[in-house]
Amino acid sequence: MSRRILLVLAVVVALGALMTFGNAVKADAQALKGSPNEEYIAVTCMGNLEYFSAHKFAWKWMGDQLGVKTSYIGPAEYDVPGEIAAFDQAIARKPAGIVCFGVDESLKPSIDKAVAAGIPVATISGDVPDSKRSTFVGTNQHDLGYFGGQKIGEVLGGKGDVAILTISGVGMFDQREQGFREGFGTYPGIKVVQTGDTKADTVTAINVAKAILQRFPNLSAFACTDSTGGIAAATAVSEAGKAGKVKVVSMDRNSDVLEKVRSGVLFGTIAQDDCAEMVWGLLVLFSKKHFDPLLTSNNAKAGVDAAPANIFTSISWVDKSNVQYFLDANKLYK
Repeated sequence: MSRRILLVLAVVVALGALMTFGNAVKADAQALKGSPNEEYIAVTCMGNLEYFSAHKFAWKWMGDQLGVKTSYIGPAEYDVPGEIAAFDQAIARKPAGIVCFGVDESLKPSIDKAVAAGIPVATISGDVPDSKRSTFVGTNQHDLGYFGGQKIGEVLGGKGDVAILTISGVGMFDQREQGFREGFGTYPGIKVVQTGDTKADTVTAINVAKAILQRFPNLSAFACTDSTGGIAAATAVSEAGKAGKVKVVSMDRNSDVLEKVRSGVLFGTIAQDDCAEMVWGLLVLFSKKHFDPLLTSNNAKAGVDAAPANIFTSISWVDKSNVQYFLDANKLYK
């Protein structure tokens, strides 16, 4: 057989292999598409806050990528009983999976009820670790605060009086506060002089921040566990003529917060990877239905969960140097 014939045969074999590989890739890609009737439901509360705009955008966007139906339900305000009621309504619809904002431990019975009915659950942003949820997707709440405590310590040169604005008695915010305190702990010259409860209400938060400024006229910084506290502190320092002098570190990437960062009233803000939370949350639920890792011959009957217990997303620091990119993204989410 001539060398030319051998070369032709080799090319034919190679082309055949490439076609087979291409068909396999195409088949795999098709296998990753769900059904338009396959529904995944996000159950939350506080959906009126801009923080959740990225969640809503990403939930629908990822559903479109996977070819499945996505729904977003729950009360617009901070209403845990309302979220529980919405959760029970979601279970009745028998979806392929539920993502829930794990804002409070009282969601545990609803989560466990869904899992008992064969509906996998992932928590996002806040966690209910004692429940039967498969995966928590979000930022470690303690680490958010610790990151902020380190930032404030750096900018203050390791010394100064600091006040914390938070939503007291709510687990995720208590963890953030503890993180701030431990972050400050590496700077012996920093003293936390007061903690103010904003009650997640802007008017209340502003009054609390103003009262703290009056009581501690030499205050060096405000550490805020959410955007409500950040905007309140920014308002208080502006009205007192201390913008830029009293350093304010907020949390979250709401447009009003970002505008205060751009203007210099806020020193910076700590952004969670909110968009990615919903992307990874839906991927976890989708994988449990379509390609659950074979930890056993039958994971469901064996009573095992092959999904990751936690997916910790990134923490980003936003200041004047990169704030415009976050503002541009917020326009996309609307």
